[in-house]
Amino acid sequence: MFIIASVITGLVAALHIYFLILEMFLWDKPLGLKTFRNTPEKAAITKVLAANQGLYNGFLAAGLIWGLCLGPAGFHVKIFFLTCVIIAGAYGAYSVSRRILYIQAAPAAVALVLLHL
Repeated sequence: MFIIASVITGLVAALHIYFLILEMFLWDKPLGLKTFRNTPEKAAITKVLAANQGLYNGFLAAGLIWGLCLGPAGFHVKIFFLTCVIIAGAYGAYSVSRRILYIQAAPAAVALVLLHL
């Protein structure tokens, strides 16, 4: 179960690296506009905020990768960062779009459950 939990945790980290790239570098590009359903005008106005948000996603990914690198000793690190991802996803679902619950919070919740098995 440790290996499966680690793989899912790694996928959550990879998702957050992808979010970092989308929000920091592609926010006002065609892929970013399509992904976040933005207009070029709205993207231009919110670009700095999105880059800041992307940086935070990078920190979540870094924490998960750190926990993975620690192996079994990283159990509590992974729990902390997966919980942060779940909370961020739940808030995003509440404040922005319900899709965030499924894209961000659900994979982290699965990883968290698998860590405890």
